[in-house]
Amino acid sequence: MQPIDFLYRAGQIHGDRIAISATERQLTYTELIAQVDALAAALQQKDPTPGSRVALCAANSVEHIVAMLAIMAAGKVWVPLNYRSTPSEIKRILDAIEPGAVIVDDAGSALVREHDNLALHFSCFPELFARFKGQAPVRHARSRDDTQAIKFTGGTTGLPKGVMQPSRAWLAGIINQIAGWQIASDDQFVICAPVSHGTGTYVLPLLAQGGRLVLCASNSAHDIARAFQNGGTMTFMPPTLIYKLMAEPGLDRSFFPRLRLLIYGGAGMPTEKITKAQAFFGPVIATTYGQTEAPQIAARLGPDDLAQPANLASVGRASWLTDIAILSPEGMQLPPVEIGHVAIRGDLVMTGYWKLPEKTDETIRDGWLLTGDAGYLDERGFLFLKERLRDVIITGGFNVYPIDVENALSSHPAVHEAAVFGVKDDKWGEAVTAAIEFKSGRAATEDELKAFVRDKLGPVHTPKNIRILRTLPRSPVGKVLKNVLKAEAVDRPETSMSKEESV
Repeated sequence: MQPIDFLYRAGQIHGDRIAISATERQLTYTELIAQVDALAAALQQKDPTPGSRVALCAANSVEHIVAMLAIMAAGKVWVPLNYRSTPSEIKRILDAIEPGAVIVDDAGSALVREHDNLALHFSCFPELFARFKGQAPVRHARSRDDTQAIKFTGGTTGLPKGVMQPSRAWLAGIINQIAGWQIASDDQFVICAPVSHGTGTYVLPLLAQGGRLVLCASNSAHDIARAFQNGGTMTFMPPTLIYKLMAEPGLDRSFFPRLRLLIYGGAGMPTEKITKAQAFFGPVIATTYGQTEAPQIAARLGPDDLAQPANLASVGRASWLTDIAILSPEGMQLPPVEIGHVAIRGDLVMTGYWKLPEKTDETIRDGWLLTGDAGYLDERGFLFLKERLRDVIITGGFNVYPIDVENALSSHPAVHEAAVFGVKDDKWGEAVTAAIEFKSGRAATEDELKAFVRDKLGPVHTPKNIRILRTLPRSPVGKVLKNVLKAEAVDRPETSMSKEESV
């Protein structure tokens, strides 16, 4: 069985149900499968090689979802590209994977000009649907370890790091999403974050159960809320989008009448923010832990578990077909509550990095994926993350985990969000450094914030410098860019860090 078969089986049962809805447009399961098959047949005609790569660079749309599913139906490897990236970065990825086709919308088209000969624009879809109507793609035998997707992560120099996600990882993810979240045919999943990233892992689980994918008209708070007013029951969001909804004037819980599950991921949420989100949306907040190398749901924490105060800082227990362990520097499994290297083993784990065997060997050892995260498991099997291992701050001989300081700062009534990192320091080795974004209309001095952290955590964790910004720099999916903040902190004199760009 291949991941795309979940769609075909759902089509046999739910043919007349709505599969995808967008502004003034809907597709039933029967209509969706017809378009997927036609486009898959077209892709096979363009490049008949089984398992070849097809890149997809586009914003969220009905066409984007059809194209993603068609790539899988054609027996191809889906390579999602960030339409908010740069032409040079997209070129590096395309040169590395040597795709048989590159599917684009208007935004994506501008990024792939050097590969125009491979481009297939969304505007061509109606003609292809008509020409290949009624045709089914040729099925090819594929193993569980054959690559289903290559997703690129990190790096701006050298060969891009492409994570090869096998079919078994997709199958395990689909099964765990369905079982863990109890997805049913009356669920409507609101898509408000990029399908090319974490949201894409929810597409097939929803379709497998006969549910509906709902595309927002835009990323504005009111358009997102409108989708929930019209029946949305669940979604996946980065924390920044949750904060945006909570801060929007006029929005409250009444705008989300059927919401039963708001899953956050892509970045951590301070415990203070989690409790505020629970108060705003109700007992519906949940989270997952995973990486591109072990996608999305290596661990899961549902609303019931997250309602327990002891679990607020956890990311949950291991999902089915997945083992999680905490390893020492020597590779030995550590007992409960000891902090070490978080490692993952099982069906979710990638087969390796595209054309980077040495990097693969560094990351997968004895079957364990070394995540690069520090954390611990408690006696109940709940995973608690501390920080990326390379981001642990060693100051005056003490280890400081940025997330602990971020949680403290975020609990200050004036602070909207905080980012904490280490900066080289002649005296301390590294100086604990913070960047702050205030809530609208609120403010505090650097000394007040330092005193607030000192009172909660003590002097070692107290930032030596705090930079106050109007907005924290973010990636296209809402992650705070600590590397940017750290580079700017190094370039600026310490005496001016809390003054510049202050609100």
